[in-house]
Amino acid sequence: MSAATESKQRWIPLESNPTVIRTYVHGLGMDKAWNFVDVFGLDPELLAMVPRPVAAVVLLFPDAKSQSAIGEYMKDAPEDLYYTKQTIGNACGTVALVHALANNQDKISFADDKPFSNFLKATKSMNPDDKAKHLESDMQMGAAHEDCAQEGDTAVPAASDKVKCHFIALVHFNGTLVELDGRKEGPVSHGATSADNLLEDAAAVVKKFIENSPGDLNFNVMALVQGGDE
Repeated sequence: MSAATESKQRWIPLESNPTVIRTYVHGLGMDKAWNFVDVFGLDPELLAMVPRPVAAVVLLFPDAKSQSAIGEYMKDAPEDLYYTKQTIGNACGTVALVHALANNQDKISFADDKPFSNFLKATKSMNPDDKAKHLESDMQMGAAHEDCAQEGDTAVPAASDKVKCHFIALVHFNGTLVELDGRKEGPVSHGATSADNLLEDAAAVVKKFIENSPGDLNFNVMALVQGGDE
């Protein structure tokens, strides 16, 4: 899989805040029966508190280039697995959300007249590099990202700021736990999973990311769930 050329565009980083993120994705046109919620811990009793079903897990982790590899690249990723490269600086939050939503179209509906549905229709048959290029020029998606980035509980960073954390998505696809990171060579397999066990299996992968950055507290986990509204 080819490497996408990084764009000169830089977006304002998103805050890993379920309240802000759910407003963002609902504005993009996602069914309001689905929401992002915090995962407050990786122990079984805390995972049991997360509403079910879980369609995807989004992880924010320290962006350390020294981290060792976790999982294995999928040599022949299925064509119907939605994967896009990330070429826009600081756009990892939106790319992770695109991966989480686009790979759950069998469960979640999206309004036809909203930005995300339009984005999916335009990019459906594109390769990962061209999907990334399309995001660069998609004014609706870009404006929605900027609106979301202005919200949250922390001071809004500048687009030029160097972000120290990175978002990825973990999804269940045809019996496999797949990591989708727009800066990697392609989708990464983390072994077998199921729709029912996605959260627990994703939590085990998150623990490996944490082991790669001992003592670093810059981790946050959100789950895309049915229900979970406040």
